[in-house]
Amino acid sequence: MQCLGIRSRSRSRELYLQEQSLKVAALNGQRLGLQDDKDLQALLKGSQLLKVKSSSWRRERFYKLQEDCKTIWQESRKVMRTPESQLFSIEDIQEVRMGHRTEGLEKFARDVPEDRCFSIVFKDQRNTLDLIAPSPADAQHWVLGLRKIIHHSGSMDQRQKLQHWIHSCLRKADKNKDNKMSFKELQNFLKELNIQVDDSYAWKIFRECDHSQTDSLEDEEIEAFYKMLTQRAEIDRTFAEAAGSGETLSVDQLVTFLRHQQREEAAGPALALSLIECYEPSETAKAQRQMTKDGFLMYLLSADGSAFSLAHRRVYQDMGQPLSHYLVSSSHNTYLLEDQLTGPSSTEAYIRALCKGCRCLELDCWDGPNQEPIIYHGYTFTSKILFCDVLRAIRDYAFKQLKGKILLKGKKLGGLLPPAGEGGPEATVVSDEDEAAEMEDEAVRSRVQHKPKEDKLRLAQELSDMVIYCKSVHFGGFSSPGTPGQAFYEMASFSENRALRLLQESGNSFIRHNVGHLSRIYPAGWRTDSSNYSPVEMWNGGCQIVALNFQTPGPEMDVYQGRFQDNGACGYVLKPAFLRDPNTTFNPRALAQGPWLARKRLNIRVISGQQLPKVNKNKNSIVDPKVTVEIYGVSRDVASRQTAVITNNGFNPWWDTEFAFEVVVPDLALVRFVVEDYDASSKNDFIGQSTIPLNSLKQGYRHVHLLSKNGDQHPSATLFVKISLQD
Repeated sequence: MQCLGIRSRSRSRELYLQEQSLKVAALNGQRLGLQDDKDLQALLKGSQLLKVKSSSWRRERFYKLQEDCKTIWQESRKVMRTPESQLFSIEDIQEVRMGHRTEGLEKFARDVPEDRCFSIVFKDQRNTLDLIAPSPADAQHWVLGLRKIIHHSGSMDQRQKLQHWIHSCLRKADKNKDNKMSFKELQNFLKELNIQVDDSYAWKIFRECDHSQTDSLEDEEIEAFYKMLTQRAEIDRTFAEAAGSGETLSVDQLVTFLRHQQREEAAGPALALSLIECYEPSETAKAQRQMTKDGFLMYLLSADGSAFSLAHRRVYQDMGQPLSHYLVSSSHNTYLLEDQLTGPSSTEAYIRALCKGCRCLELDCWDGPNQEPIIYHGYTFTSKILFCDVLRAIRDYAFKQLKGKILLKGKKLGGLLPPAGEGGPEATVVSDEDEAAEMEDEAVRSRVQHKPKEDKLRLAQELSDMVIYCKSVHFGGFSSPGTPGQAFYEMASFSENRALRLLQESGNSFIRHNVGHLSRIYPAGWRTDSSNYSPVEMWNGGCQIVALNFQTPGPEMDVYQGRFQDNGACGYVLKPAFLRDPNTTFNPRALAQGPWLARKRLNIRVISGQQLPKVNKNKNSIVDPKVTVEIYGVSRDVASRQTAVITNNGFNPWWDTEFAFEVVVPDLALVRFVVEDYDASSKNDFIGQSTIPLNSLKQGYRHVHLLSKNGDQHPSATLFVKISLQD
């Protein structure tokens, strides 16, 4: 039975709707490959669960998977709550955890057995849903059921995702649930799809598809309308270029397309046949070693047809070089969820950073009550978390791909311990340059708690002894011939301003220093709102540990995530050879001749967009998308171009606009595609983006798969582009 919009209905009507609902749910379960799955059936039936918010707030609420198998309905007692706000999408779920594995259940549900507790953790900043099931079996159904749906949704191809999505929009538009579509419902359907069409055009399509002339579309008529809607003229045109007048592509024609258009190095009959085998839906065409237009579209929408190189989605770089030869994905004040002065600290922040590929975490460790170490932003009013809880989070999430090796970077006591005196021999003081530098800004100093003038802190000998290869030291200048420089196991930290100054004044010296030493860069002290600086200039200078606030979305984090998508998203990217050469003469601010100069002409044709998400949840709001293509790299390569605005169409906007860029240092360049909803009277709204290192960008006709503001994959939103790169 529908959970939404229940009115008084006749019993027979109720049974009919129930039957329809079961049919739809069965169809969607089948699409997911979960037909007759016991866990899925339990979720579709729904159950009463206890929602936990605090030690005194536990409420019974009803939760149920909707028939689309992609949204959960949750009962709410709030008076002003709209039906839409009682739904959340499976696509918004980051993970489902069993037991007391969130701060909420750890604190507020210790009295309940772990096998009845589970948590739904979301991708964006929304609060985690902590729940208690009536029995271990119910908890298992929810945890396994949700995990299966997430896994199977992720492994659907783009065509299946599109069908599933369109079907969901159809169900939403069918207000009276009669499985027919009146003209008014068709207009609602188009709005759900994020496309505004002129009434006369909508009426024209409606009349064309209404073969039965009943003033409503049903069954095959809806299918015909769907086919008309999803027809992509740009794919027809591309297919015709490759196939000539034929209805299918032969192996030879596909090889020609792969070689001349897609610039595939391995283009040959073997690659063509493997693509036919993988993406061709027609068994007849497959048996005849041919590819139909449907198979061609499936290929272009797949990882093989993506603008990001499939070969770079695995670890392919030499991983046996010194650590200073790699860029390392690194976060600043990892424990914070918001600002640097009063924001909350949380172990969730560590989990999020680790899941985003972060390989260098910051733990600000201080003495806490009862000899229990705590973590927080020292001398500020941020909340505190237990050191042991952070270690547990790292234990559970850091090794999804690392090999159990951890380096500790920290301050170290020099020489022997002072004689035992007041306070005992267990701790002594050490200079705290990093903290002093972070507090250097006057605006910050005036808003923090009292801080000792001498910038010294007490340090336990046991902690000092654990620091071996990354001893934190004050930077004493670049070494010159005949003078002993910084030891290889020592590491200095620089504020973003100081790093930029060094790059400006001594660019090549800094780069040479970074060939054999690790440098950590952190945000300026005045960034109390946790805003970020651009990491690109620091990478251009060979700095390895460029720490950003992972909790703050924006162009800086987009570029960061783009850089570390490379090399299998393992969190380590090998620097170009000219940044690993101890005698390099490279300086990004004063480009001279050298192996880094390899002029390229990059042409990008932005052809069309597909299923761009709505930004304004208002049902009648349709996006007006425009695309900006940006180049990041050395200052000489930085550039930006934008398309015109397409009004009222987020479903299939068409630009067909070409941009040309000249890139002189391709090894350091990244390309960012960003889509915005144009607004004449205020700032444009962000829709989606994708950032790709130039060396990972594939040529030819490609789809760019867009990411959300928080860096998560949009299920179906893409741009269709044509890319060429020439010397």
